[in-house]
Amino acid sequence: MRIGISGTHGTGKTTLAEALCAHLPGHVTADEPYYLLEDEGYEFAFPPSLDDYRAMLTRSVQILTSPPQLPGVVFDRTPLDYLAYLAAAAGDAERETASQPSRSAVASLDLLVVTVLTRETEQTLPTLEMPRLRWAMNDALLEIVYSDPLDLCGDVPVLVLDGPLDDRLPAVLNFSQ
Repeated sequence: MRIGISGTHGTGKTTLAEALCAHLPGHVTADEPYYLLEDEGYEFAFPPSLDDYRAMLTRSVQILTSPPQLPGVVFDRTPLDYLAYLAAAAGDAERETASQPSRSAVASLDLLVVTVLTRETEQTLPTLEMPRLRWAMNDALLEIVYSDPLDLCGDVPVLVLDGPLDDRLPAVLNFSQ
């Protein structure tokens, strides 16, 4: 099963991805595009620039559309994340998705999981930098997922996790069976 986890920074995506791999035999996590690019020498601005988000979007599409090495992969971020960051930073993600690659990348998933920023996550998880961007990205991501104005999600099942943190892993495991 190919599971993509999307959400703004600091919502527990990596923790959830690792927990899923521990519970789903044969599953591994795919490295996040940010870290892959950083390992290759890409230098990000702080806060990330629009070009930085575009680079991460391109790498995310490449990762998802590459021939699978293993059947069980959990992706820590999907193209939807970077489209939402672009929308939050520039106010317009539609021109970024004019091409088919983002749609094809998302269509390669068997399940899209969205970790939502809530008041509980704000109180429970560590305080992170760029709180305005964090909330703006969260709102843009939810707009992309719920309204799907760009037809990105297609027929991919979407599980939005907006409840207690302790309920996330069981929710995904129940949904994926």
